[in-house]
Amino acid sequence: MMFPQSRHTASSQSGQPLKFTTSDSCDRIKDEFQFLQAQYHSLKLECDKLASEKSEMQRHYIMYYEMSYGLNIEMHKQAEIVKRLNGICAQVLPYLSQEHQQQVMGAIERAKQVTPPEMNSIIR
Repeated sequence: MMFPQSRHTASSQSGQPLKFTTSDSCDRIKDEFQFLQAQYHSLKLECDKLASEKSEMQRHYIMYYEMSYGLNIEMHKQAEIVKRLNGICAQVLPYLSQEHQQQVMGAIERAKQVTPPEMNSIIR
């Protein structure tokens, strides 16, 4: 920390004893206080900025967590639908003619082999 040089410091370098007046001491204390106040203000602004960023990050985290949870639920729901539809197909298949059974089995196999580009076109 640097203090402003008073007029007495120059005289102490020339060999004269160092003398401080009350006014000089008060000026130094005032200068140091103003410096510390400015530093405090700067740190407070930085702290407020970081607190704001933290709350924004927490808000994003909650939003992504809720999205992830919703997608997980939807995935389990879709898996259950697939399982039930597969069961229905397996129950109905024996009642179809041999020709229709082969057509349905082929359609089921094609449905199981859906590709990512097909999924993208379905989603859009």
